[in-house]
Amino acid sequence: MSAADWLSLAAAPTFAIMALLTGVVGGAADLLCSQGTSPFGGMVPMYLLMSAFHSGPWLRLIARRRSG
Repeated sequence: MSAADWLSLAAAPTFAIMALLTGVVGGAADLLCSQGTSPFGGMVPMYLLMSAFHSGPWLRLIARRRSG
C-alpha cells in the first residue's frame, strides 16, 4: 500500500473519533453550529456524516480481503 492509500484510510476513523470526543466532552463550537431547528445540526452529526462519506477506502479494503 502506498502512502496515499494509508492516508485515505485515516479519514473515517479520525472523523469517528472526533464525533465521539465532541459528543462526550462537548464544546463551544457545537453550540455555535447548532441552530436548534434541526436534529442534524451541530458538530457530532457532521463528523458522523463525514466519517460515513469517507468510509469508501475501508469498504474497498474489506471487499478485497474477502475476495482473496
